[in-house]
Amino acid sequence: MSNTSLSRSAPSASANAQSADALRKARFWDQTARKYASDPIADVVGYETTLERVRHILTAEHEVLELGCGTGTIALRLAPFTRTYIGTDVSSEMISISREKLAASPIPQLSFEMADADGEVVPPGSQDVVLAFSVLHLVSDLDYTLNLAKRALRPGGVLLAKTPCVGEMNPLITRLALPIARALGKAPEVSLFKAPELEAAMVRQGFEVLSVERHGIDRSKDFRVFTVARKPA
Repeated sequence: MSNTSLSRSAPSASANAQSADALRKARFWDQTARKYASDPIADVVGYETTLERVRHILTAEHEVLELGCGTGTIALRLAPFTRTYIGTDVSSEMISISREKLAASPIPQLSFEMADADGEVVPPGSQDVVLAFSVLHLVSDLDYTLNLAKRALRPGGVLLAKTPCVGEMNPLITRLALPIARALGKAPEVSLFKAPELEAAMVRQGFEVLSVERHGIDRSKDFRVFTVARKPA
């Protein structure tokens, strides 16, 4: 994994492979970070609906970890409603942009650190909420990352995830457009699971799934699933 004061690799026989995956992901997102930061939000209604939903779950006593925070846009919106908020991302360039934004609009309880969602980021049982927005389809091992998220949570803590279920997209995209884009270095590697498979993975890792929602204008066509899952008390 790239150097970070926060990240500690979870025990695994495949630590070297995880490190190589982290470096590969970091290189891709470092190259695209500035463009990513300038791209408009594709689904503003769904985005705002999700943020409002999360804001009403968070409290001023919550300690929050965000996996794959990107350029920090969501963290800057939600951190004021928490006790502490750590935004993490595998990309140093994403974290640099996040810190630039934070310097321009300081929020005392918010910090950004470079760390991979496929690695153990904080001490076990230290967080009340783990947020994962548009990242679970990008991790190397979904079950492994979900297990790490559960380890980070205190008993009764919640995982709030909004995940593109790429397997629900048009097959022409998943079978043709995505492979070509990946071959050209224009898209990252993604997992093609659907919403039931995501929920099943959460259950396998010991979460109690409380809610599965779709927040887009046309919810029947919204493949970005918002999930609330709780670690047993």
